[in-house]
Amino acid sequence: MNDFNDWIGRTETTHARIDPHSVAAMGATLDATDESRVGDALAPGWHWLFFNPVVAQSALGEDGHPRRDVPGSFLPPIPLPRRMWAASRIRYLTAIAIGSEAIRTSRILRITPKEGRSGSMCFVTVAHTTTVDDQVCVVEEQDIVYREAAAAPAPRPAEAPADAPIQWRESHVPNTTLLFRYSALTFNGHRIHYDQPYAQDVEFYRGLVVHGPLTATLLQQFARRCKPALRLASFEFKGVSPLYCDEPMELQAWDMQSTGELHLRAVNGEGASCMEAVAKWSRCEPRMRRP
Repeated sequence: MNDFNDWIGRTETTHARIDPHSVAAMGATLDATDESRVGDALAPGWHWLFFNPVVAQSALGEDGHPRRDVPGSFLPPIPLPRRMWAASRIRYLTAIAIGSEAIRTSRILRITPKEGRSGSMCFVTVAHTTTVDDQVCVVEEQDIVYREAAAAPAPRPAEAPADAPIQWRESHVPNTTLLFRYSALTFNGHRIHYDQPYAQDVEFYRGLVVHGPLTATLLQQFARRCKPALRLASFEFKGVSPLYCDEPMELQAWDMQSTGELHLRAVNGEGASCMEAVAKWSRCEPRMRRP
């Protein structure tokens, strides 16, 4: 592993219009069409529709991600072949109005090599700050993990009990259409989400992989349904193991009375925890800059 300390502190600024058509398409994809009116607040997690890199076809690697050696890339060229979004910690400060013009400033905070059971890994932590008219709206720290290539399929994760009685449940079976639509909306070319032979034969997954941010978005929508009178103020999640297309998944939630937090997770059909999350609340409505 080369020394990438020179990349720490690197910044990037991107602009995006919170396009009503894209938001409406997301609403249709998640059966949440009431979330897509111009001037209304953008739903939590839907900011991930925007600011995604637009990379030429010739600059993509075998996996569908941008190649590491493309000049001008914001992320460091970590020489490990598998890259995935591992976790995020998000604060929702000011609502983003649908139709507004937004700016996201990104900065590399940390680059942390590690050794795990599966071999070498490297975590890159990036801070994203999204503003509208100089008003800070969303602050997020995102952990991206680079890993060695898989040599064999990973064992199935074991069933894991929740740390408190489950109060809310919601069942889903993500299908290929859902994965295709989300890949298209986020301009995500990673082949593990749509190319089953590649996902199984090259990366040794047992099927098409559900996007981590898609699962995190479903969990945020679920959290809001659990607490409809409150506003989501912060949300953090970490991926534990993959969820797969055409396999059942269940969203679960329970209150932690000692902290006032809502704990959530997404489990697979065997009851194994695949994503874990914590939501915190505010009773006041956020300020919003309208377009």
